[in-house]
Amino acid sequence: MTAPLPVVVIAGRPNVGKSTLFNRLAGRRAALVADTPGVTRDRKEAEAMLRGRAVRLVDTAGLEEAAPDSLFGRMRASSQAAVAQADLVVFVVDARAGITPADAHFAGWLRRQGRPVLLVANKAEGRAGANAALEAFSLGLGSPVAVSAEHGEGLADLMGEIADRLPEAAEAEEEADRPLRMAIVGRPNAGKSTLLNRLLGEERMITGPEPGLTRDAVAVRLRDAVGEIELVDTAGLRKRARIDAPLEKMSTSASIEALKMAEVVVLAIDAVDGVHEQDLHIARLIEREGRACVIALTKWDAVADRNAARRAASDRLEISLAQMKGIPVVTLSGLTGAGLDKLLPAVRRAHAVWNLRVPTAALNRWFESALERHQPPLVDGRRLKLRYVTQAKARPPTFVVFGTRAEQTPEDYTRYLTNSLRETFEMPGTPIRMQFRGAKNPFAEE
Repeated sequence: MTAPLPVVVIAGRPNVGKSTLFNRLAGRRAALVADTPGVTRDRKEAEAMLRGRAVRLVDTAGLEEAAPDSLFGRMRASSQAAVAQADLVVFVVDARAGITPADAHFAGWLRRQGRPVLLVANKAEGRAGANAALEAFSLGLGSPVAVSAEHGEGLADLMGEIADRLPEAAEAEEEADRPLRMAIVGRPNAGKSTLLNRLLGEERMITGPEPGLTRDAVAVRLRDAVGEIELVDTAGLRKRARIDAPLEKMSTSASIEALKMAEVVVLAIDAVDGVHEQDLHIARLIEREGRACVIALTKWDAVADRNAARRAASDRLEISLAQMKGIPVVTLSGLTGAGLDKLLPAVRRAHAVWNLRVPTAALNRWFESALERHQPPLVDGRRLKLRYVTQAKARPPTFVVFGTRAEQTPEDYTRYLTNSLRETFEMPGTPIRMQFRGAKNPFAEE
């Protein structure tokens, strides 16, 4: 007899984006979505595959206070019944609106239910939204996962968090057996499909001198000495202003979606052409999405002066991608296979760094030393007091610094801490998230 699927219940007050998130995780439009609060009244269910784990997703009506015999009271009772059956409750709050009394009330109620809870701050678009999501720490439900269900941001991280928190299944894939998810991206005609064919040892993708031959994101599997890799070749990414045809828009959308769902992204750059501004734009997109990255300088067999080409590429990357300092670069030829044996080991190393968890004791020893070497700056004539740091999560490594007025930490001091952390714990190239959370001063005047 097949074991029942683990149940993941999405809960929260009305209009925080639960149904939009449900549709994203389900991979289809399974629930109605509108700006009007209370569109979802009955529980909605769908099966989904999240990081190799099959689950039963449950979308619920918004949690709100109401008389038991009213419509909203019955909707709440239905949501509470779903929570009682959950293997994991995904509690959703609105990062844009901030934490409301209703959020705090239902967070307290959830803590008393004895069910595992994963806190999700939705509508957290971009880096500013991720910082706004830190307010959800106050609910006492652990580190919030910042996502934007509407824009598809942060979903790969959320899927990984859900899969990690589900109960062990007898037939579930072990973490070590799950394939590493890798995408190859780059400008048109950068040699992406030739590279994939060489990795597979067969002419899997159509190649040629014409740019834009690959129109969709194509997934294949291969195996290296460590294990299986799920590899996606993507359509070339051009400047948005040059994308006209509806088909190319869809191809670009599929490429960006593949990038977001990958763990490691290989950015293919034509070594003959050198590093273009569009290559740097794609690299910044990879960093913004929090993916590990490896640069592949392709067509290396056609480069005349290799020392000059390597030096020019390294200088451009070092200057323009300071937030990805130490990014690994592999020179190779998809046509001849030269240098290809270095690519997958580099991908594995980047993946390991991206997954790194720093021991708390070592992290705080580093923090004390960093503050001694370069004390926090003055802001409005008063020195910031940064007290301690914790790692909120890996994939990518994300750290939260706590202290008085910590949220006012200037960009240059943030950069100093990030670079020091990267150097001390050997995290070359991977995106590092450094967030700051201020403590309220109880003696400050109202």
